[in-house]
Amino acid sequence: MSTDHKPFFDDPNAALREIAQNPAAYAHYLADFNRVVLDMQAKLEILQRETRVHCRRTRIEGDKWKQAQLRSFPVEKSLNDVLRSLKKVTSGMEKSAHKRHAHDEKVKEVRKQRKEKAQLKARKNNPQIQAAPENPEQRGAQSPNPGYGGPTSIYNLDRRESA
Repeated sequence: MSTDHKPFFDDPNAALREIAQNPAAYAHYLADFNRVVLDMQAKLEILQRETRVHCRRTRIEGDKWKQAQLRSFPVEKSLNDVLRSLKKVTSGMEKSAHKRHAHDEKVKEVRKQRKEKAQLKARKNNPQIQAAPENPEQRGAQSPNPGYGGPTSIYNLDRRESA
């Protein structure tokens, strides 16, 4: 018999790869972790409160004022550090989900901008030939100053006003 043990999936990271490619799945996956961490944080806050009460009430014969409280500070500090770290983890996961969504939006925006830029470049390199615009004065339209402007010929000089 072979000692090679083949995993159930060919690639154990395939599921996480799929999640990483989809921003909605990414946010959902992090939200699941966030719920677990928030639940852990709530339970540790209760534990912190109960530990503080117990440690500060534990007095030894001959203690002076606040010596029990001073002895409990290292224990309280360690739990406070853990809670602070958990708060940073939850805010970091929320921020990560937002940034993942923003990344996907930016990718879409960059694609759109590059497509527009390519279209503008194509139009610039291959301009469409347009007919020259017709001059309204040449079509025989009346100009606002009759007798001035527009082409004249020697045959209509007698109708022009003199200076």
